[in-house]
Amino acid sequence: MASDDNEVVTDLYPIFRLYRNGRVERFNEYFNVFYVPPSLEDPATGVSSKDVIISSHVSARLYLPKNINVTSNEKIPILVFYHGGGLVLGSAFFNKMHRFLNHLVSESNVICVSVEYRLAPENDLSILYEDCWTALQWVASHSEHENPNNSNKDSWLTSYGDFNRVFIAGDSAGGNIVYHMAMRAGRESLNGNVKILGSILACPYFLMPDKSLDMQGNEVYRLWINICPELESGLSAIDSPMINPLAEKAPSLSGLGCSRLFMAIAEKDVLVPREIMVRFVAGVKKSGWNGELEFFEVEGEEHCFFVEDPEAEKAKDLIKRFASFIQHK
Repeated sequence: MASDDNEVVTDLYPIFRLYRNGRVERFNEYFNVFYVPPSLEDPATGVSSKDVIISSHVSARLYLPKNINVTSNEKIPILVFYHGGGLVLGSAFFNKMHRFLNHLVSESNVICVSVEYRLAPENDLSILYEDCWTALQWVASHSEHENPNNSNKDSWLTSYGDFNRVFIAGDSAGGNIVYHMAMRAGRESLNGNVKILGSILACPYFLMPDKSLDMQGNEVYRLWINICPELESGLSAIDSPMINPLAEKAPSLSGLGCSRLFMAIAEKDVLVPREIMVRFVAGVKKSGWNGELEFFEVEGEEHCFFVEDPEAEKAKDLIKRFASFIQHK
């Protein structure tokens, strides 16, 4: 007979199982994801990568494009990237994310900081967002206005990073995180008074009440109700500002702390339906946010298709659009 410690409290296979003793079992093999090391020079793109420790709980994989002019101290944009996985899965160090970012960095000619943050359900969602903010602040601390004696600085960022062109981006749950980082940057200052120039939300993990959508049958909704913080009486999980930017208690989208916003969605995304994305875009426009908004829908594709195969034609096209958004002067 199984002990109490082996009793399953939450079974969301193939995403995760939570046991009574707090252990979380994730099924990465189901999604064909696994750890891969950084590379001095990626064979397909020539991009170099390395892993760094930011704090006791936060680390990252940094990417440097091949065509940077080392001798001239060329300054290039900085991209802070947050991986997807429903806030419960994924890693900056997994094969699919590594491959995708090699292609994105090569096309965009940016320094990329891919953030490894803690996951739910063993961690409260506020911890995840705090990890991501810690990483963003660490990147900003490399700006010339900050303490040059800071021993936790990375030479790629100090040598090549243009802190007037800082971008944040993420897919799925990473897009949700980007939204929260941009909102927080609108309320709080980043180190060195660094500003976020642009935010990229790709198939972001948002949920909103919609009579035309079957929320009870939506896999993302079933996941959300198992990890969302408890709300005050009378409110449902979907009323949480963490997942619903248009919730009654959500802050105004006019407070987005970036100058430009790029929203990319997939027409056949069944996890985060286009109706929700369209409502978010409309909400940004109505909010009075004083920024530039670009919206692009990829026909015939599914959720985060560009991470699954960054060399497919429509994925390459979207990556080029990301690059154009970043390199726009």
